[in-house]
Amino acid sequence: MHVRKIIREIRKVGRYLGNYGKFYSEGKTPFANGVPVRENWIKSHFQMAFYIKKLFFVCLTPFQYGVCSLRLSWFAQGGRHLELATRILKGGRHLEMAFYPIFSIMDAICKWRLAFTVEFAITRKAAPEKPESPNSNSNQKKSTMGTLLKCYRPLFSIRFSSFPNSLHSPQLSSHSFKFNHPRRRILIRRCFASLSPSSHPLINGKTSDGNLQPEIPSSDLWLHNTMSKKKELFKPKVEGRVGMYVCGVTAYDLSHIGHARVYVTFDVLYRYLKHLGYEVCYVRNFTDVDDKIIARANELGEDPINLSRRYCDEFNQDMVHLQCLPPSAEPRVSDHMPQIIDMIKQIVDNGYAYRVEGDVFFAVEKFPEYGQLSGRKLEDNRAGERVAVDSRKRNPADFALWKSAKEGEPFWESPWGPGRPGWHIECSAMSAAYLGHTFDIHGGGMDLVFPHHENEIAQSCAACRQSNVSYWIHNGFVTIDSEKMSKSLGNFFTIRQVIDLYHPLALRLFLIGTHYRSPINYSDVLLESASERLFYIYQTLHDCEDVLRQHDKGLQESIPPETSDIINKFHNDFLASMSDDLHTPVVLAALSDPLKTINDLLHTRKGKKQALRIESVSALERIIRNILNVMGLMPTSYCEALQQLRDMALKRAKLTEGEILRKIEERNEARKNKEYEKSDAIRKDLAVLGIALMDSPTGTSWRPAIPLALQEQQVAAT
Repeated sequence: MHVRKIIREIRKVGRYLGNYGKFYSEGKTPFANGVPVRENWIKSHFQMAFYIKKLFFVCLTPFQYGVCSLRLSWFAQGGRHLELATRILKGGRHLEMAFYPIFSIMDAICKWRLAFTVEFAITRKAAPEKPESPNSNSNQKKSTMGTLLKCYRPLFSIRFSSFPNSLHSPQLSSHSFKFNHPRRRILIRRCFASLSPSSHPLINGKTSDGNLQPEIPSSDLWLHNTMSKKKELFKPKVEGRVGMYVCGVTAYDLSHIGHARVYVTFDVLYRYLKHLGYEVCYVRNFTDVDDKIIARANELGEDPINLSRRYCDEFNQDMVHLQCLPPSAEPRVSDHMPQIIDMIKQIVDNGYAYRVEGDVFFAVEKFPEYGQLSGRKLEDNRAGERVAVDSRKRNPADFALWKSAKEGEPFWESPWGPGRPGWHIECSAMSAAYLGHTFDIHGGGMDLVFPHHENEIAQSCAACRQSNVSYWIHNGFVTIDSEKMSKSLGNFFTIRQVIDLYHPLALRLFLIGTHYRSPINYSDVLLESASERLFYIYQTLHDCEDVLRQHDKGLQESIPPETSDIINKFHNDFLASMSDDLHTPVVLAALSDPLKTINDLLHTRKGKKQALRIESVSALERIIRNILNVMGLMPTSYCEALQQLRDMALKRAKLTEGEILRKIEERNEARKNKEYEKSDAIRKDLAVLGIALMDSPTGTSWRPAIPLALQEQQVAAT
């Protein structure tokens, strides 16, 4: 059946059900053509189930990404009310739900003769409770049905339109909740977007009641490409799918915060691509065969592979703390020797490499494009970047593809004798194995541009002339006193050292608080500032939860225009900033307005009097939560995160909760006795340690803050 015909039938049946609901909720029993509407109504529900099911198959199955939301409500005999509310998304940024449970439920509805209501992409009230004292099953059924139909708007409209190859996320209007679903032009160019159940059509960008439609920003993603040295519009090689390879750690020690910046940066990109509706294959490797690993293993008297495996596990624990999503694949060099050897053989066969005894070197002079990524000339290249200079090379810039076995080192058999691979070939082979010779994004730290990624390009193209990566993305360094943080320089802090004193998400906030391509200078004051900001965000949202828990029923659907404006502005700023080469600092700054609005609504006299106050708080909390999810800053529990932030502040201050409470009691006593100098001294003493006292009508509480000395240092620096 054609999609448009299905839509017409759904509208027709929906209008019929809506009219019946109106009469039924008023206690009337309408007739049509001499037949009680009730029988026609039940039949119409069967038709609706069939058409909705057909619509899903016709519209959604060809798409790799879901385009609609569904709320399904029905009641069984005896008035038992059941409800399912979900977004039907196939790989989108929301919770994914398989199609078959929905269809099974719809089949059951037809089979069991259950009445039901279907709504698309609209947020609704909670299901009505059953009447407390029903007289009979029939009355109970009638009462529940009437309540149900009063609670839901029965009419909904669906429109078809052509969309550009861009994705837009939910927009809110002051009239009701509206969603513009993620959409991709895949296989067919038309999909459907649900409208509010309002009866106001769009006329010249306005609804017939005169309200302006919110402006939908472009979500075309622009990324800075190191190859072209400029921002480029992101266009994946395969529509709707993204292949991304990020060079992983060389696992011989605990990872430092320079590593954290790399993987937080690409986790944000990964999350945002998923948010835009892309299906992302994210590959991040482990280098577990390398000179540094062997040297460290010899120092510790440990097997190199076992040592590396242990530090790979430690690295994964660090990523969990930082809320970095696990990649689609995490290949290890030691598991991919056949692929590496095959690629080296291909390079040798193509005339780009030569053998010296048991070693194989890449001849950079054979590859005229060498230096295209870094912009370096061949004579400027650094010989012996990670290993000693070898006089057997034809050119000092030639690099090893295969190294012959040495005593005490792990080795594998190859056509050139026993040995192990060079550093650069590992990533070329593994990226090709998982993503093919052409894929979308290759990333890593700025220090990998040369020689690692330059050499990757050379050897990948030497193995396959069609090899191509569309976008090379590199993040800036973490510095200490303007010097790059690295293990080799010994000026690094491990992730474990930092999160021992600061919440892991405070470290994440610190790292994304600067644009990913800019250098970021590590300092205690910036971490304290990030920790304080995180506490403020979570405390505000925790207050929201407390209030919304008390008003979980009876919320209206509309929100005031001023709240709608704040939400739309925040959301538009989020899309515009993230789509402009991941400008995360702008997104974090944009949080201020919605957070301030929530606090005004919850705590100020004027805010508490505002109409639809709870609805506004709920809508604001929802949009903030969604964006925190994309940024990777959403905790499992606000309450738990707040307690962890307090505990770490106490640890940094070298105080206990009991000591602070005793100080508060001492201060309260001083204030009671009008000893204000003593009271102020206590407050200041705690402020010096990073503990701020907050006075309110209900008493005095405390929260983490930037220590006074660091605040003064921050002011002096600005």
